Amino acid sequence: MWTVTEPNDIASCAARLIVEEGLDYGAAKRRAVQQLGLPARTRLPDNQVVEAAVREHIALFCADTQPAELAALRALALVWMERLAEFRPHVSGAVWHGTATRLNDVFLQLFCDDPKSAELALINRGADYTAGRTRGFTGDEVDVLSLSVPCPGLDEEVGVHLLIYDADDMRGALKPDGQGRKPRGDAAALRALLA
Repeated sequence: MWTVTEPNDIASCAARLIVEEGLDYGAAKRRAVQQLGLPARTRLPDNQVVEAAVREHIALFCADTQPAELAALRALALVWMERLAEFRPHVSGAVWHGTATRLNDVFLQLFCDDPKSAELALINRGADYTAGRTRGFTGDEVDVLSLSVPCPGLDEEVGVHLLIYDADDMRGALKPDGQGRKPRGDAAALRALLA
């Protein structure tokens, strides 16, 4: 009889859902618990364990396609970072950490002196976007401006989400995570990854 060895089986199942369906980590972990028939209150693996499983899944099943998809998403992120340079943009998430596939969106964090200035910049460019709110890296809710834009490297539309932070939030934004990695990178750091 096969038994689940939590949290590794949860992480592996979640990784498959993240890579193959484009789910975010939280949703993938919850769905993995359901798919494995575990109780709803099952202890979930932390994101570092899931990220390691995502990298393993990519290496096993997507090694031939993922690098080009990641490069296309990083190139798209850089285009938008250059367009919005005045707002000190930083790329984060799977595109920054190198685990993105064509199913991932691009997440850019903007650090603005005036929170409405980024939205005005999009209006002035004639960009079609939707405004919303989401939980930011500080734990507080922040404004998010979401666009669907063409990604030439993938030949399809990709979501680009601009999370709006106060300029003062930049101070804590570049502290390394638990693995000693920067959780986000500016345009120069992204160019270095693309080189």
